[in-house]
Amino acid sequence: MQFLFLALVASASAAPILNRALPTPISVAEAKTYLSELTVAVDSNSPAYARTDFKTWDIISGECDTRETVLMRDGTNVVTNSACHATSGNWVSPYDGVPTTDGSDLDIDHLVPLKEAWLSGARDWTAAQRESYANDLTRPQLVAVTDNLNESKGDKDPALWMPPLASFQCEYVQAWVTVKHYYKLTVDSAEKTALAGYLAKC
Repeated sequence: MQFLFLALVASASAAPILNRALPTPISVAEAKTYLSELTVAVDSNSPAYARTDFKTWDIISGECDTRETVLMRDGTNVVTNSACHATSGNWVSPYDGVPTTDGSDLDIDHLVPLKEAWLSGARDWTAAQRESYANDLTRPQLVAVTDNLNESKGDKDPALWMPPLASFQCEYVQAWVTVKHYYKLTVDSAEKTALAGYLAKC
């Protein structure tokens, strides 16, 4: 199942339809090719990762930052206040299929986590490159998901964690490979094996 990129703001008077919006990842065939092109390397945490190395939630338009932009993109019937905070709307977390009408129940997940990016190459980037990565709305990298599920994921790669909703796992792996390939990040051997295993079933 591919996800359509929805209009940023849905009409508040429209009939409530729950959608999941995420920039469409590459095809399974392309993902397999991209995976074969990724460099396999042991993750490195030298220098040590710090969350502050990645500046998040840039202003995208007017008062709307990256977080609010994703909430508008991923929801329907989204209403915002003058500060661009979502005051109401309808969302479905693609990781577990759980619906909500409260945007504060959602985290904006970096599909390839910031620490994972750091360990696999972003430690060598400039601060501007890391900021661009942390606010990337073009690749399938940012998605609104259930907050406690995002916390359980943490910085784990697909060898250690996958979305519990089985119907989203192929898209998740395709998106993971898309992001890693675009940013020329490495994969460790367990991660590559897990990715290949999931893609073989897609």
